[in-house]
Amino acid sequence: MHSTQNERINQITSSTLIVGVDIAKFKHVARAQDYRGVELGRPITFENNLEGFELFVSWFQKISTEHDFQDVIVGMEPTGHYWLNLAHYLREQQITYGVVNPLHVKKSKELDDNSPTKNDIKDAKVIAQLVKDGRYAVPSLPQGIYAELREAMKIREHLTTDLCVVQARVHKLARSVFPRVSDGI
Repeated sequence: MHSTQNERINQITSSTLIVGVDIAKFKHVARAQDYRGVELGRPITFENNLEGFELFVSWFQKISTEHDFQDVIVGMEPTGHYWLNLAHYLREQQITYGVVNPLHVKKSKELDDNSPTKNDIKDAKVIAQLVKDGRYAVPSLPQGIYAELREAMKIREHLTTDLCVVQARVHKLARSVFPRVSDGI
């Protein structure tokens, strides 16, 4: 184990509520557990918008209060760009969060019930278990000009790739239509 994983494991104590969230396009599913993996409360489904996030936070705060937890950590699977809204909201609320590797979620599914079947409620529990085991990362979410620069770099990378594809098509077409002339291209 890496020292960083040990540090993440040491952050999880008996006073830490662990929440796993399965991210989807419109509705997310969350489950809560303690450091031993004992599930607390009922799973919740909430929408990917401000009202849904407020419902989610009040849900786990209620569980945290009922069971005297001092800390909360929310783990999620970074699915597409749909997780970013929740991550930004949690950061604004100063709630600790992390992301788990989607491949780890896929590989860990069978541990509980020997079945690789996928459903959102099961995935939320698997994500919480991975967080409990320190198998998560804390993403860097740039703000302001840095966020704009990151987005500009992504757009530039996509445009460069598209340009190479178009150039290759033009070269192929030129070679097939003008085989003798296209040697210099």
